Formats: sequence, structure tokens, C-alpha cells
Amino acid sequence: MSWAGLLIGMFFKYVLVNNEVGVKIFGPVHGVIFVGYVLVTLMVAHRWDRKTTVWALLASIPPFGTVVFERWAQKNGKLDSGRTASD
Repeated sequence: MSWAGLLIGMFFKYVLVNNEVGVKIFGPVHGVIFVGYVLVTLMVAHRWDRKTTVWALLASIPPFGTVVFERWAQKNGKLDSGRTASD
């Protein structure tokens, strides 16, 4: 969702009103979330094969790519913790 905020902020800055408030707010927020996503991806990479890890990292580049990756990973059991409900 940080992409959405940043894109809206950029739209207001460059298209509508030349106001940087949205970019100043959502730019750093997006940056922190982006770095966090990459770090978490690298932390769980030991559970995935190389191909899945590369796709997870590439998904961080296009807007909303992480949403698509998360849905695919959930569907294919890549996000399972390996624990059962009785654990």
C-alpha cells in the first residue's frame, strides 16, 4: 500500500498542484517498507529454492508486485511455517 500512497503523492506533485507533501510523507514510508520487505525475504530465503527467492525479490520492483507474489506463494505453500495447528 505504500506504493499507492507514493504514486498518489507523485501524481499530486507532478500533475495536479506541484505540492510535495504526499511524496515527503510516503517516500520515506515506502523506503522503510521496501527495505523491510527485502530483509524479510532474505531472512526466509533458506526455506525457498533460488527461483522463488529471485521472484520474491523481483516482485518488490513493480508496483503491487509483492501482492501478486504473495498470492502465488500462499497458493503454492511457500508461506507455510511448516507447523500444524496442534503445535
